[in-house]
Amino acid sequence: MILVVAATERELASVKGADTLLCGIGPVEAAISTASALAQARPDAVLHVGIAGAPELEPGSVVIGAEALYCDIVDAASTLPRVERASPSAELVEAARRALPDAHVLPIATCGRVGGGSACEVEAMEGFSVLRAAELAGVPAVEVRTISNRPEDADRGLWRIDDALGRLAEIVPPLLEELRAWAS
Repeated sequence: MILVVAATERELASVKGADTLLCGIGPVEAAISTASALAQARPDAVLHVGIAGAPELEPGSVVIGAEALYCDIVDAASTLPRVERASPSAELVEAARRALPDAHVLPIATCGRVGGGSACEVEAMEGFSVLRAAELAGVPAVEVRTISNRPEDADRGLWRIDDALGRLAEIVPPLLEELRAWAS
């Protein structure tokens, strides 16, 4: 079984024939929802999908997460122990690359607010939480996003959410097909 996780119903709308989890928006909701779901059932893999912002990539671009960075706690001067990075399954990243050969493979920042990952190439709000919950549960996971906006665009009328969701609907079926082949 592949569990597909997304923050919103619109991001999950294109998922057919797979178990889904609506994890909610933001790192806290995503962590709680994903950890709770993984405590109840153990899927073969977690596929986290959604839209994201990127200052340099064109809207509609596809990104496979090379790692998830939790920007809200990154502080180079701090010596306190903390977990600020979560790694996807290398096998799932390769499966995603087979399904989406034109996708970018980049780190994806997780931030509690838009623009909080300004030093990163891609930012979203849930990836670290979903990948970390899967990591702690021992379930392989990968994050795949389509770009909807530039985080610095304060005018949300410039964001191309519908286009990014349309692109997400195009990529989810071949991605699920490849992940099912990997799991069997």
